[in-house]
Amino acid sequence: MSKPAKYKAVIYDCDGVMFNSLEANCIFYETVFNYMGTSLDRKNVDVMRVIHTYANKEVLRYFFPQKERWEAAIAFAATIDYLKLIHLMEMENGLLETLDTLKGRVSLAVCTNRSSSMEAVLSGFKLTDYFSCIMTASRASFPKPHPDPLLRVLTHYSITAEEAIFIGDSEVDSIAAKAAGIDFISYKADHYGITRIDTHTEILGFI
Repeated sequence: MSKPAKYKAVIYDCDGVMFNSLEANCIFYETVFNYMGTSLDRKNVDVMRVIHTYANKEVLRYFFPQKERWEAAIAFAATIDYLKLIHLMEMENGLLETLDTLKGRVSLAVCTNRSSSMEAVLSGFKLTDYFSCIMTASRASFPKPHPDPLLRVLTHYSITAEEAIFIGDSEVDSIAAKAAGIDFISYKADHYGITRIDTHTEILGFI
């Protein structure tokens, strides 16, 4: 008799895990920075970390802490059509193969600090039908690293933290998973978790 599967849901971060979206994100924020009369320093490691891992409002708060400037940046960012940047994103190798294998065996969810573009990204890459829960920064009370987005995914599926696993690539993801009590797999990075993987198909060994 086979042992029951431990995990009932696999939760994916988006940027840096499902897709290489760094160029698309850089152009998005370069557009905002230019509007605000400044420039994006792509060579600054901390700058790149912030724009690639935090929610939009938190990114802009970091760079434009003055209330009026922050609000102006948010208002302008909302006018940018991210659909025009999706072609700059690249799906990670092995993702589609892994999703095909997992579909029907476990529930699949996305937990991202994107605010409003996640559905468009999934649609653009024809991945919408794989995911039954899409948790974004705009749908949670607090974005990652707060555990709230992940806890909302657990509630959606009526499962415990021990029955879910989260794949992410940043410290933000790792902190959120630890706070939620969910096992974390670090993708192409060395962050706190149960293991590190470098290809999506390695996930199958844990399911």
